[in-house]
Amino acid sequence: MNTNVDTKTFKTLDEQIDILIRKGLIIKDYDYTRTILLRENYFFLNGYRLLFMESNANRVFIKGATFDELYAMFNFDRQLRNIIFKNILIFENNIKSVIAYVFSRNHGFKEKVYLNVNNYIRDAKRFKQVNDLLYKMKRQIRVNGRQHTATSHYIDKYGYIPLWVAVKVLSFGIVGELYTILQYKDQEEIADVFNMDMDALVDYLPILANYRNLCAHEDICYENKTQKEIEDTKYHRMLFIPKDGDHYKYGKDDLFSLVIILKQVLDNDDFCMFMREVNYELDILAGKLHSININKVLDKMGFPVNYNEIVRMM
Repeated sequence: MNTNVDTKTFKTLDEQIDILIRKGLIIKDYDYTRTILLRENYFFLNGYRLLFMESNANRVFIKGATFDELYAMFNFDRQLRNIIFKNILIFENNIKSVIAYVFSRNHGFKEKVYLNVNNYIRDAKRFKQVNDLLYKMKRQIRVNGRQHTATSHYIDKYGYIPLWVAVKVLSFGIVGELYTILQYKDQEEIADVFNMDMDALVDYLPILANYRNLCAHEDICYENKTQKEIEDTKYHRMLFIPKDGDHYKYGKDDLFSLVIILKQVLDNDDFCMFMREVNYELDILAGKLHSININKVLDKMGFPVNYNEIVRMM
C-alpha cells in the first residue's frame, strides 16, 4: 500500500477561508464569503483561481486579488453558459427541423422509413455506424416517446411517430451524428439552408453538442478547449487574427471558435443578440476586476482584441 498518496479531508467553511487567506486572497466580508462557499461549493469556485495566481508554479494569489473578484469570475462564467446554452438550443431546434423536413420530403416520414438503413449513406465501411445509430434512435424514441405529449399523441392516434415529431425526443448528439450518415444529397441540401459547406457542418455539430452538454452541467466554459480544431475561415482572415507560424492564435479550439461557428449557424438577429449579451456580461465583469485586467480574461477565452467586429461581417 502506498502511504505517500495525498488524501483529501473535509474542511469546514472557516478552514476553507483560511486556506484562501494563506494563499494571499483578500477576504473583505467573512460572513458573506462563508455564505457563498456554502451555496456555491469551494471546489467549483476554486476552479477560477488560476486567473488570479502569480503562476502555475507559484500557486499564490497575485497582490490585491480578492474573493469578490473570484466570485465575479464564477458568476460571469455562469451567465456566459446560460447565453451560450440558449443560443445552441435555437440552432438545435433549427437543425432538427431542417433535417426532418429534408429527409421526410426526399424519403418519407414514417418510422419504417427513417429507421431503414437503406435510406442512409451507402458505404460498406460505415454500415456498422449506420446500424448502431439507428439502434440508438429506436431506443431514445422508445424510452422518451411516452414522456412528451406530442409523441405520445401520435403513438396513441396513429401508431407511429413522424420524423418531424421524433426529432423532439432525440438528443442533439444523436441528431448531429444522424446528419453525418444521411445521403450526401440530403447533407448538401441541409447545409445549403445554413449557407454552409457540408463538411464544415459535420465538423461543427459535435463541437456544438459538447458545448451544450458543458453548459447544461455547469462546467467551466470561458477557457474550454475543443477536442478538434475548426478549419480556418474567412473570419480568421478578416479579423487579422495573429498567427504563431501558420497557425491562428485565436478561434481554432477556444471559445472564440464557438463564436465563429454560431456566426455561421444562427441567423443574423440571433447572433447580434448573442454578442450583445456576451458584451454586457464582459462589461459587468470588467467593472468588478481590479487585480487583473479584462484583457487577461479575453485572452483565456481566445477572443482577439477586435473580436466584436465579427458582428458586422457577412
